[in-house]
Amino acid sequence: MTQMKVSIGLFNPKSPENVDAVLRAAGNYGADGIFYTGTRYLKALALNPDIPNIRRRVSENILLNQVDCLVSSVPINTRIVCVEFAENASALPAYEHPDNACYIFGPEDGSLPQTIIDKADAVVYVPTKGCMNLAATVNVLLYDRMQKLSQFDANQLGLAQLDSANTLIRESRDTNNNLKVRIK
Repeated sequence: MTQMKVSIGLFNPKSPENVDAVLRAAGNYGADGIFYTGTRYLKALALNPDIPNIRRRVSENILLNQVDCLVSSVPINTRIVCVEFAENASALPAYEHPDNACYIFGPEDGSLPQTIIDKADAVVYVPTKGCMNLAATVNVLLYDRMQKLSQFDANQLGLAQLDSANTLIRESRDTNNNLKVRIK
């Protein structure tokens, strides 16, 4: 069985809060790394050094690298999937994710350049009535990927799987959360 690899490319992001939230999503959904282009993120970070850190420990080991070109930074044997409102793009609910993928997202206040779209193996969009926040879009895409590629079938949970799910819940939730669903 081959190990799946997932990376995220951000084209010229501007918001440190969004980049932090993307890092958190990458940690939550098991992405291997994030790379970005442009200078707006670093400039905004320098201008706002007191921005709260929302990454959490789940993203401590996610690499964040600035690169000159997103496409040339994509690992070998990795499919490029752009996420953008583009004519003739595929709706995310119908899309089949490849094992190895680099998902490239446009900036919060713009679109990906046509040159990147032209080099993509696929272009998908989230069918909403308007544009979503960058970090929200990353979360939706990574959840969709996890759900579609997972062997997890919630309808077939036995006691061993329930114990495993409860272990995951205990390890993942905030320290102030001790909730349990009472089994009737």
